Amino acid sequence: MEKVIGIDLGTTNSCVAIVENGTPTVISNRGGYKTTPSMIAVTEAGKRLVGHIAKRQAITNAENTVSAAKRLIGRKWTSPQVKNTVATSSYRIVEGPHQDVRIALREKDYSVPEISAMVLQEMKVIAEDYLGQPVTKAVITVPAYFNDNQRQATKDAGEIAGLEVIRIINEPTAAALSYGFGRPVEKTVAVYDFGGGTFDISILEIAPNGVFKVIATAGDTFLGGEDVDARVVDWLVQGFKAEHDIDLRQDRMALQRLKDAAEKAKCELSGTVETEINLPFIISSGRSEALHLQRALSRATLEELTLDLVERTIDICRQTLEDARLAKDEIEEVLLVGGMTRMPKVQESVQGFFEREPSKGVHPDEVVALGAAIQASALVDEKHDMILLDVTPHALGIMTFGSYFEELIPQNTTVPTNRQKIFTTSRDNQTAVKILVMQGEHEKAEDTDVLGEFILTGLRRAAKGQVEIEVTFEINADGIVSVRAKDLETALEQSIQVTATSGLTRDEIKQMMDNAKDDLVDRRVSEEFEGFRQEAQKLSADIERLLPQVEQIVASSDFGRDAIDKARSMLAKTQQAVERKDAAALKEQLEALARTQRMFKGVVAKTH
Repeated sequence: MEKVIGIDLGTTNSCVAIVENGTPTVISNRGGYKTTPSMIAVTEAGKRLVGHIAKRQAITNAENTVSAAKRLIGRKWTSPQVKNTVATSSYRIVEGPHQDVRIALREKDYSVPEISAMVLQEMKVIAEDYLGQPVTKAVITVPAYFNDNQRQATKDAGEIAGLEVIRIINEPTAAALSYGFGRPVEKTVAVYDFGGGTFDISILEIAPNGVFKVIATAGDTFLGGEDVDARVVDWLVQGFKAEHDIDLRQDRMALQRLKDAAEKAKCELSGTVETEINLPFIISSGRSEALHLQRALSRATLEELTLDLVERTIDICRQTLEDARLAKDEIEEVLLVGGMTRMPKVQESVQGFFEREPSKGVHPDEVVALGAAIQASALVDEKHDMILLDVTPHALGIMTFGSYFEELIPQNTTVPTNRQKIFTTSRDNQTAVKILVMQGEHEKAEDTDVLGEFILTGLRRAAKGQVEIEVTFEINADGIVSVRAKDLETALEQSIQVTATSGLTRDEIKQMMDNAKDDLVDRRVSEEFEGFRQEAQKLSADIERLLPQVEQIVASSDFGRDAIDKARSMLAKTQQAVERKDAAALKEQLEALARTQRMFKGVVAKTH
């Protein structure tokens, strides 16, 4: 059976997992880590770096290192979240050709799905190295409150990375799948998912027969650990400005150092009550005098700085319980997901609101990827009896007269589903109507997202309100929305299958896919060369170490002298191949080097 992986494409870190022999397993990267930083960079030489290696050089290459790109995916350039990120980012964010967001690295502008694809491609490579075979299919998770454009942008990122995304599922739902997998659980659970960039809360009913039913979900796609870090950065910047009258935000390298220090301090304060932030030579004062930053940050201060952020998550939890028509005591288990749930104040607030201690039964960083892998396995294994019933995270409807949003499918409706509603013409002698398909929770259409539009023509001329049009919305199990409008008198009909957009054209996606493939080929060639180089240098060093001894032993032998000359020539050719970065030539030298090493070791061994 083909291997299908599950990927948690996170804001701060990403993770990949697979189900093997019925057991979901997180796959470690080459460094042995279960998670990989969702960071990419482009070096001065034009080389792409992903993960830990990108993070390690972020301070010295701040303007060309991208983190937290997930917060921008699927957003319009004009959105307030994008404007906020532009103002605080150490890398350059620019407007794309389709009112989308692009990130400028070196001499090229990259789309956000393209940046995310680099992280997904790294997850793909990690899985392929582990499995020893190509991987082409994946289930990818997204925040439960992502809209259709953000979900489509994530799918596009998967396609650019060379993956067929067979399903997009919500992160809290994936966590619940992992929690309930293989266990005779019958509970109503709340999944509190507070990650690096987003917050979600989902309430699910888990049945022992493998049925997972989402009751309600809500969230904020711009609320996470990044905002906590930003509060610490603001605190540091303000303190430094008050002391030295210098704004550290104006220096990209200093800003990146502040962000790294803030994240480190936040993590340390989960286990201690105070930590020292010490950044020597943070900036020059302009008088050839290097200035240093040193401040003590207490857990109490951090909690004071971020209290409103934590309270916002609790307010969303409260609203979601109301939407689910459940009381707190009907929640039997609370699962904590995401790195921010390690913060003591978060745990305290969640326990205080739900009036029960949260479960420690899931790993906050790995559980989402494990759930994605479980869903992936269920989709390709016909014997799998797991059933997942999810909901629409946002209401769906159309724009009506006066630019109002008329809801047809409410938020948190279980899918698949279909709904109909009858509308009438709004003008006398109207012969056509434009159907604008929208998504959101606002009364005014301008505050919602437009998903698509189509026109129903051929209506009979009549006074306004006399021609009836039936509008039908359908959502299938894969979340694909179809909308149909029918003139009830004539049965004339028009329809549309709503395809969300990431802001990229098919030609752009195709070009990005080709670029990603070329980059992967270059990477594989580079890795192959590096492997050959390391082995060749190891053998060469051993031969050079043995040469003086062999020369003494065979000094009187013509045969021995010939072997030594050949060895020296071989070492020179090996060095030339390394300098040319010629993997093929280096591979040819390896066997000869190994033979010479064995021969020299044998000669030396016989004399002892």
